[in-house]
Amino acid sequence: MPEVTIVDACVRQGRGGSPTAVLNDAAYTAAERRRIPAAAGTSHAVFISAGEDRARPSYRLRFFTSEGELPACGHGTVAALALLAQRHGGADYQAALHTTTRTFEGWAKREQARLMATFDPGPIKLRDVKEFELQAIATSLHLTDGTLAGGACVASPGRPRLLLPVRSRTALAELRPDFAALRQACDRYGLLGCYAYSLPNRDGKAAARMFAPSIGVPEDVANANSTACLAARLADQGVTSIAIDMGDRIGRPSRITAEARRSASGVLVRLGGAARVARVIRLP
Repeated sequence: MPEVTIVDACVRQGRGGSPTAVLNDAAYTAAERRRIPAAAGTSHAVFISAGEDRARPSYRLRFFTSEGELPACGHGTVAALALLAQRHGGADYQAALHTTTRTFEGWAKREQARLMATFDPGPIKLRDVKEFELQAIATSLHLTDGTLAGGACVASPGRPRLLLPVRSRTALAELRPDFAALRQACDRYGLLGCYAYSLPNRDGKAAARMFAPSIGVPEDVANANSTACLAARLADQGVTSIAIDMGDRIGRPSRITAEARRSASGVLVRLGGAARVARVIRLP
């Protein structure tokens, strides 16, 4: 019976967060990996195994939903870092993390009863959204022209998703997606999903909702990689730091932070979230 740790990733003021199943990797089949999130009552599962670098902490991460494997998962990375830091002990923790597509650094700092995890989400590609893509997604969300703000784009830290600005937090909270239509549109245009967000205030604070029925997650509690995409998008507008609230609509208040700066090689993003190790369960 596999031992699974449930980590609440990207909690806000000690509450909520995205429950994430984290467990040591083993000889599971792909079908078994896909079953674990639902069995654990989570949207995602993270499988951890030792990396090849023996000179310092090094781990390989694999991410699964009920639909299959993901090349990356931001809040899953936050959850994994929090658990690894707790196992290690001490106030500060750093490790090399390896996924199916890249290697990067992750950090965790203990702050009273929580762990604050940060990492480099890697390069992010941005492109203009095509009109037919925008119309199909907006229609599935029942968005009107008065609700939709300008500046939508497609962003990809590995898999593309639509970043869709709306005019207010109220308009964001009132979205009622047609998930069947949204999945059909996302599948047709090769999109992971739609990250709808309110326009940030002067302090870079905003709210967001991530809809990803194509990967078996109708609405995500906290989507860190899409928040990194937004940080890269806003960096061109001079916004260097953002704090995004998510999960309120489904009763799991969450917060993700990101800092972005321009360099000779492009926009560099540092993504973060607070996490709490909630409990350990055993699955049949």
